[in-house]
Amino acid sequence: MKLAISGKGGVGKTTLAALLAQVYADAGRDVLAVDADPSPCLAGALGFPPELRRKLTPIAEMDELIEERTGAKPGTTGGFFTINPRVDDLPERFSVIHRGVRLLEMGGVDLGGSGCICPESAMLKTLFTNLLFRDDEVLILDMYAGVEHLGRATVDFVDAMLIVVEPTRRSLGTAAQIKKLALDIGLTRLWLVGNKVQNTEEKVFLETESPLPLLGFLPSDNAVQEADRLGNAVYDYVPALREAAAAMAAALNQQLDTTRTEGTPS
Repeated sequence: MKLAISGKGGVGKTTLAALLAQVYADAGRDVLAVDADPSPCLAGALGFPPELRRKLTPIAEMDELIEERTGAKPGTTGGFFTINPRVDDLPERFSVIHRGVRLLEMGGVDLGGSGCICPESAMLKTLFTNLLFRDDEVLILDMYAGVEHLGRATVDFVDAMLIVVEPTRRSLGTAAQIKKLALDIGLTRLWLVGNKVQNTEEKVFLETESPLPLLGFLPSDNAVQEADRLGNAVYDYVPALREAAAAMAAALNQQLDTTRTEGTPS
């Protein structure tokens, strides 16, 4: 199963990615979690201890490695460099494992189709494609808003994209934009997850106004911020969120089984 999790900054996509990664790991699944945000923070949400977090360096910041693999210094444009560098060894070499979750930090540069044509962009694009072709039992991609990492050549390998929103019209507007970008490249297996939901009224609002099928809700809980301050995994510190994520994982498995036989959600 390959899941891409997207959403505007601050809505809680990293929280959802961490919760689902640990849900699947605790179920005995082989999990690779990839932090593809330019400001990686998935390690903290997963509760990785400091000694393991110090071993993580985003691939996008490994200038010597990028130059070695592409033949050009990061930051340079024009000239000649390898656009399909070797990356198959990177997930094992530069990831760390904690409680059954293998974590890799990609970092980020402008990966849009009209963005930078540079060695670091080539490196990350190739790595991202390689990740989608791997045989990991569960791949969870914590992405920033949009589908810049994805392309038509790889979209068939993504089982689902989960778009995280808050119960506000502005957040739903961003979700609608992400939906359009996803549909433009042929990604139709899309679900919405409501986060920071405080009451029934907010649930009804999302159910009524959502531009996509709703997978579930994560309740608002101040303990999420407390877990972050203490360096604890939200999965352990906030039982209500752990239970909600487990229910969503079960629902997603069922939904994917249904879409494979009956079609995809609109």
